Amino acid sequence: MENRDRQVLIKILNETDVITDILKGVSFEVFIVDEKTKRATCMTLINIGELVKNLSENFKQANIEIPWRAISGLRDVTAHRYQSLLMEDIWMTVQTDIPILRRQISSLL
Repeated sequence: MENRDRQVLIKILNETDVITDILKGVSFEVFIVDEKTKRATCMTLINIGELVKNLSENFKQANIEIPWRAISGLRDVTAHRYQSLLMEDIWMTVQTDIPILRRQISSLL
C-alpha cells in the first residue's frame, strides 16, 4: 500500500469516528428533526466520499470488497441534492454501512 493511500485511509477512519461522535446517544426520532445533526452527518459523509476519490485506482482495484464507487456516489448526491435526500436512508447508512466501512478500513491498516 502506498503511503498516500494509507494517509487517506487514516483520514477516512477519523471521519467515521466523527460520525459516531455526532450520533452518540442520538435516536432516529431526534436525528430526523435536528437540522444541525443531519447537516453535520451529511457533511461528514461528503468528507468520506471526497477522501475516497483521493485513493489511487490501484488501491481501489486491489480492494474491491469495499464499495468505493457507491461511497463517492453518495458524496455527490449528498453534496448536490441535499434537499431531496431521504434522511431515513442517511440514518440507515450511518447505522449500518459506516460501522462496516470502519471495520474494513481498520483491517486494511
